[in-house]
Amino acid sequence: MERPADDGAPLKLREKAYDSFTQHLLARNVRPGQFISQRELVALTDLPLGAIRELIPRLEAEGLIKTVPQRGMQVAHIDLNLIRDAFQFRLFMERGAMEQFVQTASDETLAAVRRQHEEVLARAEAQGDTPEIVAEGQAVDWGFHDMLIDALGNEIIAKAYRVNSIKIRLIRQELVRIDGLVAPVMREHLGIIAAMETRDPQKAVAALSAHIDNARNRALGLR
Repeated sequence: MERPADDGAPLKLREKAYDSFTQHLLARNVRPGQFISQRELVALTDLPLGAIRELIPRLEAEGLIKTVPQRGMQVAHIDLNLIRDAFQFRLFMERGAMEQFVQTASDETLAAVRRQHEEVLARAEAQGDTPEIVAEGQAVDWGFHDMLIDALGNEIIAKAYRVNSIKIRLIRQELVRIDGLVAPVMREHLGIIAAMETRDPQKAVAALSAHIDNARNRALGLR
């Protein structure tokens, strides 16, 4: 008699625990540098202790938490090294993705991306950075960068990029004031899109690199 196929259940619980933790982290229910126990993670995620124990090695491997002797688990704290490492990783990944995207994306895709940015920019210029426009601007911003990576069709790269994106978003939340940034970021993106429309990889990569450098400098307090 065959046993029921239940191997997927623990995996689903681990994934639910991971998704729940990262969502709470990005929602600022858990803060960078905070110490947290397994029991607190159970309460936070509403998942069993077994799933949390299986989650912890993944979070440690991804640098989202670390174990401090005699103190317990600490959520990754934001420092100069994290900022530099995260932005360097992002630049490295997105430059390669841009080179390919510029040569393979359809004209319709580029037109749709331009239209999306122009609409957000028009609303930001007319209404200012309301909470709704900030949320929309952030979604368009991250959607643009995710699009470049997803177009590679490489799950290994996509997973590594997503982990780094969590760190970038934590950095932005802690160190960068969002107010007044929607229109400038949309304009920077439109500059990148204009370079992409030339189908010249070097121009597109240069525009993207300048944009990421600007974001890093804002996080470092240099702009």
